[in-house]
Amino acid sequence: MQTMEGTTIICVKRNGRVAMAGDGQVTLGSQVVKSTARKVRRIGGKDGRNVVAGFAGSTADAMTLLERFEKQLDENHGNLLRAASALMKDWRTDKYLRRLEAMMIVADKNDVFLLSGAGDILEPENGVAAIGSGGGFAQAAAFAMID
Repeated sequence: MQTMEGTTIICVKRNGRVAMAGDGQVTLGSQVVKSTARKVRRIGGKDGRNVVAGFAGSTADAMTLLERFEKQLDENHGNLLRAASALMKDWRTDKYLRRLEAMMIVADKNDVFLLSGAGDILEPENGVAAIGSGGGFAQAAAFAMID
C-alpha cells in the first residue's frame, strides 16, 4: 500500500498580500497516519524574494519538485513565472521527473501559479487557487469570504 496525501492547499492573493495554508494530512490507504505534515514552505531564492509554495500528492515527489523549483527560482533571479516555466519544461521532458505525482501552488505578492504534472502553469482568475482532495471545498469557501 502506497502512502498518499489527503491534502488540501489553499492560496489567496488580495490587495498585494498572499496567504497560503494546508491541512497537513497524510493517509495510508483510507487511514490518516499523520495530520501535522508541513506542506506549505516559505522559500526565498538568493535575492531574498518572499515566495511560498504548497504541494499535494506524494510527499517524496513534491519535495523533489520543491527543491527543483527553488533552484530555478535562484537561477531566474526570483522571477516566479520564469522559474515556474523552467520547472514545467523539466517536469515534462525529464524521464525521472515525468513520473512524479504531485501538484504545487507557488506565489509571491504579485503572482499565484498552479503547477501540474501535465506541464500546466495556471494563473487563477481571482487570486484564489486550491489543490488536493479538499481543494474544491477550500476554494469555494475562499470565494465566499472575499466576495
